[in-house]
Amino acid sequence: MKVSELKHGGLKKWVEEAIALMTPDSAEVCDGSREEYDAMIGLTIESGLATPLNPDILPGSVLFRSDPSDVARVENRTYIASNNKEDAGPTNNWIDPAELKKIMTELYKGCMKGRTMYVIPFSMGPVGSEIAKIGIEITDSPYVVANMHIMTRVGSKVLDVLGTDGSYVPCFHSVGKPLAPREKDNGVWPCAPLDKKYISHFPETREIWSYGSGYGGNALLGKKCLALRIASVLARDEGWLAEHMLILKITNPKGEVKYITGAFPSACGKTNLAMLIPTLPGWKVETVGDDIAWMKFGKDGRLYAINPEAGFFGVAPGTSLESNPNAMKTISKNTIYTNVALTEDKNVWWEGIGYDAPGKLIDWNGNVWYQDKNNKGQKPAAHPNARFTGPANQCPAIAKEWEDPAGVPISAFLFGGRRPRTIPLVNQAKSWAHGVFMGSIVGSEVTAAALDLKEGTIRRDPFAMLPFCGYHMGDYFQHWINIGKKGDPDKLPKIFFVNWFRKTESGKWLWPGYGENSRVLAWIFDRCSGVGSAVDTPIGYLPTEDAITPPSGVSSEDLKELLSVDIKGWKAEIADVRQNHYPKFGDKLPKELFAELNAIEKRLNS
Repeated sequence: MKVSELKHGGLKKWVEEAIALMTPDSAEVCDGSREEYDAMIGLTIESGLATPLNPDILPGSVLFRSDPSDVARVENRTYIASNNKEDAGPTNNWIDPAELKKIMTELYKGCMKGRTMYVIPFSMGPVGSEIAKIGIEITDSPYVVANMHIMTRVGSKVLDVLGTDGSYVPCFHSVGKPLAPREKDNGVWPCAPLDKKYISHFPETREIWSYGSGYGGNALLGKKCLALRIASVLARDEGWLAEHMLILKITNPKGEVKYITGAFPSACGKTNLAMLIPTLPGWKVETVGDDIAWMKFGKDGRLYAINPEAGFFGVAPGTSLESNPNAMKTISKNTIYTNVALTEDKNVWWEGIGYDAPGKLIDWNGNVWYQDKNNKGQKPAAHPNARFTGPANQCPAIAKEWEDPAGVPISAFLFGGRRPRTIPLVNQAKSWAHGVFMGSIVGSEVTAAALDLKEGTIRRDPFAMLPFCGYHMGDYFQHWINIGKKGDPDKLPKIFFVNWFRKTESGKWLWPGYGENSRVLAWIFDRCSGVGSAVDTPIGYLPTEDAITPPSGVSSEDLKELLSVDIKGWKAEIADVRQNHYPKFGDKLPKELFAELNAIEKRLNS
């Protein structure tokens, strides 16, 4: 479609102004067709940016290698430009919106010379759903168009829903690499230097402006930018929840179904849990979403969730047939790989894939690479944040309800982190406010691999939203408290804390994780049905020792340790929250959370 054919007057004017500012060679509106997707992939192959993979091994799939400066989200170049600095809070980078727009408008001038401007109408969530939102992304990157095809619902059907005067989130994106006459990319990933990269969010005007990066959440603006940073502001203002949460469907042996969401910081097994294959006989787990949940109250008073995405943008290293067979099957065709290694027969490989490198590889930097197990300092063949973009409808475990526009009713929230000590395998909040308290103190223990914090320090990531909340996190906690007050206590989801990562003093894992986590999910399922047995403790309700059948290799002593309350450890935990965590939020911290902090401290001391 031509820009002149756009029927939405405001949208047409906005696009025309962008064309005048960015001066692309041409502009086109994306229709979301398979032909368009194939054309985008064809352009990237022709320009040398993409390598087609072996059609007999990974049909319809390609590999990209990005610039070494453009391999992940750049949090120090990500901004929340609220009108008042206080509204951005202590966990976000803030720049005055007028100042930031002035800087970026200068960068946008002529930024698309030599390139085509693509106008991407996209829906976050099933098209037409009352929970969904529409965005329009302007970009000069065929890579972005192709990824957005997989990750969102793109095209003419979105414009039909938008109509002539519907609301949308306007999203500017440019790789920041204009081309001189007859200049080509020649296989070199286009992006701007790090100090010229900006991923900017304007909460009051609901705008996203991104410049200089072509990668991941910096460029796929439906991802973290709209789905969390802007959506969290919309959710606060409109009375719903936009969360960094998986959604899964659980069916017990009786055929009863419940839906559960879960928020986990990075490296805590979130995608693996979303696609879990239960070891517990008779139980079934299916995937609704692996990363983001939008939830609104239904007419029956329950919270209903949709997965606003249409694909999986997952970390490849560590993904294997052992850790996540459903993910491996999902990405066996029609997948975009970025920064993984290439084998001689045009297959992909990465660290943790489950087998040794098959001879000569081309690493993510484009260099020849041979695995040397004796060289502990050998650089990885795949970048640690190498990614796959795969269609959700290819997942063998995808639930039939995953695109239900009404969403699915949520029975439980899970919060968790990577904690070798103190935090038990599972505990249930005593109340909604206690659950919000639990979510507000989520964290993972820093390992020797982290250079910026002392080993053993807890890196707090409240609700796993620290990099993604579009406003002051103290106000975000208050929004959660308010949702609890707004809802019927009998219909609100129950809240649980889980920890798959307990170790003995000698470093042995106490719990095997992966499919065995279904044993914990079964207890949570039963608690939501009012039948699971539990004991009341200072930190919440814990399973009785006979409520969870231990898997092979987990002794009764191990299980007792996993389900015990470490009084000394919890006292230290509460002291850390009081001294180092909660003070960050100042007078914005809800009084209800101070009350919960005092209450748990009193229970631990009694």
